[in-house]
Amino acid sequence: MNEQNLDEQQDPQAVIASSEETWNEDTYAAWTSRFGKPAEAAAKLAKDPQGRLYPLQPYLGEVAGKKIMNLMGSNGMKGVALGLLGAEVSIADFSEANARYAAELAEAAGVELNYIVSDVLKLPEEVLNSSFDIVFAEMGIVHYFTDLAPFMDTVYRLLASGGRFILRDFHPVTTKLISSKGSTAKVRKHKVDGDYFDTALEEKKVSYSKYLPTAGQQPGSDVKHSVVYWRRWTLGELVTAAARSGLVICELVEEPNLSSDVYDKGIPKTFTLVAEKR
Repeated sequence: MNEQNLDEQQDPQAVIASSEETWNEDTYAAWTSRFGKPAEAAAKLAKDPQGRLYPLQPYLGEVAGKKIMNLMGSNGMKGVALGLLGAEVSIADFSEANARYAAELAEAAGVELNYIVSDVLKLPEEVLNSSFDIVFAEMGIVHYFTDLAPFMDTVYRLLASGGRFILRDFHPVTTKLISSKGSTAKVRKHKVDGDYFDTALEEKKVSYSKYLPTAGQQPGSDVKHSVVYWRRWTLGELVTAAARSGLVICELVEEPNLSSDVYDKGIPKTFTLVAEKR
């Protein structure tokens, strides 16, 4: 993650350090709560590795024999699924707890997984060797970066000539512009009350916090846990950053709510950006 202008009361480096430390707090417990122990999760994963890759399969294509990097690959679910399908997989993520869960998951599944515990913007030079056929990142990744240029430049340096970058994330129309209320399709209401062009950092709970047995909070404690800082990007900023890094944009697919035919009808919920290094 990188610096950007913040409020005068916020120290950028302190914000970044706080985010990284948070990811190492309770992550392993969160994934165990969500997916079960690694051996249990591996047994389920082995039954349907393709299913775990939904809806990325059309963009990934045939993965057997491909060298693939999953940036901020978290608990390794996607990485191990790819390994089960014959890919040579690396994951880069700064959470040692994520790495621990992923290593145990890979061992239980019987696949090799190269897990690099590192800030993805500070990868070892030997990794940035233009050797990967596919680099991908997905779902709640880009808002952790306060500058997109170093992230896209890293992607470019990882990819081999002809290699493909796949970024799937939440659509900014939903994350920046629209707020929704209501737990059923009949009563669900949407309101346009956001600022699409807002560049401020936001304080948010980390994505895994809902799976924590204690919800990330110690009883009787006034200290806030499981908090990170987000920068919500527009679609234009994302596409422009990719293009400026030297990547060639192949397609940008805007997606509805893929988990429901009735919720959020007519509203873009996610997007998939595909680009190549030529």
